[in-house]
Amino acid sequence: MADDDEFEPKLGRQRSGGGKRARRYLGRVIAAANLARGGPFRARGAKAYSGARHGRGAGVGRLLATRGGGHRRVIVKASIVRLAGKGAGAAAAHLRYLQRDGVTREGEPGTLYDRESDTVDAGPFRQRGQEDRHQFRFIVSAEDGDQYDDLKPLTRRLMAQLEIDLGTKLDWVAVDHFNTGHPHTHVVVRGYDDRGKDLVIARDYLTRGIRERAAELADLDLGPPTERELTARLRREVDAERLTSIDRALLKDAGRLGEVDAAHADHSEQSLRAGRLAKLARMGLAESLSRGRYRLAEGLEQTLKRMGERGDIVRSMQRAITERGLDRATADQVIFEPDRSGGDRLVGRVILRGLADEAADRHYLIVDGVDGRTHYVDIGQGVETDFVAEGSIIAVTSRVASVRAADRVIAEIASRHAGAYDVDTHLASDRSASEEFAAAHVRRLEAARRGGVGVERSSAGRWSIPADYLDRIERWETRRLRDRPVDIETLSARPLEQLIAADAATWLDRDLESGGALVVRASGFGQEIGEAREARRRWLVAQGLAEVDEGSVRLHAGALSVLRQREFLRAAATLSGELGKPFVDGRPGDRIDGVLKRRIDLISGRFALVERSHDFTLVPWRPALEQARGKPVSGLMREQGVSWSWQRGRPGPSIS
Repeated sequence: MADDDEFEPKLGRQRSGGGKRARRYLGRVIAAANLARGGPFRARGAKAYSGARHGRGAGVGRLLATRGGGHRRVIVKASIVRLAGKGAGAAAAHLRYLQRDGVTREGEPGTLYDRESDTVDAGPFRQRGQEDRHQFRFIVSAEDGDQYDDLKPLTRRLMAQLEIDLGTKLDWVAVDHFNTGHPHTHVVVRGYDDRGKDLVIARDYLTRGIRERAAELADLDLGPPTERELTARLRREVDAERLTSIDRALLKDAGRLGEVDAAHADHSEQSLRAGRLAKLARMGLAESLSRGRYRLAEGLEQTLKRMGERGDIVRSMQRAITERGLDRATADQVIFEPDRSGGDRLVGRVILRGLADEAADRHYLIVDGVDGRTHYVDIGQGVETDFVAEGSIIAVTSRVASVRAADRVIAEIASRHAGAYDVDTHLASDRSASEEFAAAHVRRLEAARRGGVGVERSSAGRWSIPADYLDRIERWETRRLRDRPVDIETLSARPLEQLIAADAATWLDRDLESGGALVVRASGFGQEIGEAREARRRWLVAQGLAEVDEGSVRLHAGALSVLRQREFLRAAATLSGELGKPFVDGRPGDRIDGVLKRRIDLISGRFALVERSHDFTLVPWRPALEQARGKPVSGLMREQGVSWSWQRGRPGPSIS
């Protein structure tokens, strides 16, 4: 070589024995790299990365994660949403929710926008993402977001920076919300890159990288926070009844016994620590020892987090009550605490459905109860609960994570047949069981299979049941309880005032037939229920459907059937005009064959519209029919409903 610049490496196959030497060399390289970044035995206090390096933006995310503070604070909540199963419908509902009324500064509905247009339609975005495996959702909230007249430029610059960091164009839409104390932006990003492949973003970039990029842009727009602004921010935290950055610093300094010292080398920091510790002591969350030393209460972090959440809940309840002009005492605003024994039941009117955690898709209801109190109800994942309109009257019941009787039957039959279960084996094992009863067990297995319990179905409809099936079921039910902590039954989809003179079998009538079993309090919504009961009774007497007997009102025999039939026939006549086909009422023993078109919601109840070639019929709706919308169905009409049937080996061979 004339000089060092002429060196040219020659790549080829490794010589015999080179593979082992190469592996040893690679091991030394990995060990050295691991040592350099702290490795599994890194020195105490060294920075740790948040996790996987797999995905786009891994290197940038790790670099940004090492930067110190000093930026204007920006909170970024990132989540990955799977679109399989109910996910696609939930994603569409999420976009609709983001565009709801009252989220702009003027109280108008939110408007979607993208990189080019200030107004875009959600339809094309959903259409492009029909085949996506997942999507990303971001909530970007700058602490000083109220200083922006318009958040769109900030969002567009942030998304442009993300495209540079991730090395791909992104397909996204966003909407700005100004309905909370901190203006924030919701961004929905398709899970595909510009090459049509699944978009995978590294965890480091999701957890820290996006936040650091947003903070950089806020610094450029508003300038870095001054020392006075930082101090003022911390002073606001001294009396806060939630977890603060001062608390995190105290917890970090706490010794094994949870003891901390208010003293600090920095005088300003010492003042903040002393003030915060005094506040915690007044709250009963710290104990003063001597000479400025305190012992922090056990579980301090979780307690303060719960207090912060409760504060947010109280503000949400008060805002909803005020906006609707309701007169409700603050003392009567409570949080519905599920009773895991399954004994509690809340009946009331829906005031509001909202998102408690938009990143995790956790929803809540505010319910005006018949007990005269207003309740905040955590209903879990939005995808787990059907839509409930404001003004609806509902019953909320706590769910219990337990093994069902059907699970025990399945386990018992499988234990006697080498871990196998099917309908024929069930019927042979229990001569008193009907095919419909056995089919209910198959539906339970289908749900367990989708939930990852570990049961498997063969093409012949035979199920393989693991030996620890009951233990797996219990763990699965516990997981489901977090996603769906309560069951919601719609007693009336119509507001209370529409029930008083409704020519239909109403919830008030069913309550009257039961002798007024529902106990109501003479205040709040309970008082409204009492007044509506009296007005409904007068209407029923005037219609000749009830009579006054010794001071009380008694329904005539068959009154509810008359009211139900009146509404039923009116709805059938309307549908007949829409479909251009005659209505045929089903009778016990009739076969019901046709295409299940949709659900019909009446005051008297819910019905399924089954259309045939020359006519149509209405039959009682069952939640299990949801999977059969738009498909051919077949069933047998009975006194209590319809027994629906599918071929063996398909999910849910029958519904009765």
